[in-house]
Amino acid sequence: MIQIAYPWILIVFFLPFLLRYFLTRATTNNAALKVPFISDLINIFNHNRLDAGQKILSKLKYFIFLIWLLIVISASGIQWLGKPVLIPQLGRDLMLAVDLSGSMRTPDMIIDGKSYTRIAVVKDVGSKFINQRSGDRVGLILFGSKPYLQTPLTFDRQTVKEMLNDATIGLAGEQTAIGDAIALAVKQLISYPSTSKALILLTDGGNNTGVFDPIDAAKLAQKEHIKIYTIGLGAKQLTIQTMFGPQVINPSSDLDIDSLRQIAQITGGQFFRAEDGNELQNIYTKINSLEPVKSDSATVRPKTLLYPWTLSLALLLSFILIAINIRMGLNHVR
Repeated sequence: MIQIAYPWILIVFFLPFLLRYFLTRATTNNAALKVPFISDLINIFNHNRLDAGQKILSKLKYFIFLIWLLIVISASGIQWLGKPVLIPQLGRDLMLAVDLSGSMRTPDMIIDGKSYTRIAVVKDVGSKFINQRSGDRVGLILFGSKPYLQTPLTFDRQTVKEMLNDATIGLAGEQTAIGDAIALAVKQLISYPSTSKALILLTDGGNNTGVFDPIDAAKLAQKEHIKIYTIGLGAKQLTIQTMFGPQVINPSSDLDIDSLRQIAQITGGQFFRAEDGNELQNIYTKINSLEPVKSDSATVRPKTLLYPWTLSLALLLSFILIAINIRMGLNHVR
């Protein structure tokens, strides 16, 4: 689609015609110079050439009109508008840090009366959460004794889900390095200019290895304006079979709730406690409301300026006009 940025400039095209119409023509008077031998000069030239030249000159005025029109069109800002392109606005940068220590094998997560391992529920609920973050960049860190960047921040949510579902217990070691996981997440998020950056840290234990203290790592995240939402996973009671019969134990005795709550408070996030699959699902729904997806989008139409083409054509026609005039002058001299 062709668009004129400054259509009012097209009025200038009629300016020469208005000047010709309103300005009075020069009239001859008695003071004019008279050449008594002008008739002899005319006879020197070939009348056929003069007649042909006059015909050419009468046609050249159309050249001049066309050149003038192209110049005016160039000045009016002529451009080509492409098809509308929908550009989603940048959303949030969310990094997921998932604990893969050995305790994530514990089958204490109840969903609809059935027991599932912690990691199985995390994969199921986490995949649904990732799928809902359309327009956001999502990354994945898996940690145990050491943290590993499994997926950098990306808009490819499908890949992040696949990486989460392929995670294996013990892949990163049997211990829990919460502080190192936070530090790695900060390192990844710090390079992105977004003002909406958050880390969702899910663990079922306490920090028992690693270089960084979790509180110090949280203070580093706070300086970089990164919110941390911490999720403490695991049931409070689990019935197991022993040689003395069924026995009720607390499978979450290692969960450091105080540290997780402090990490969230330092960074302006929030701490959640998930004792079963339904609670974990509700927690992710709550985080979705706290960090809503920016679904607004902008529509733009790419613009291609056409004035270089019209101006170049006007210049080419001008050269042709000059060449024709020079040739006619040479023919008259002959």
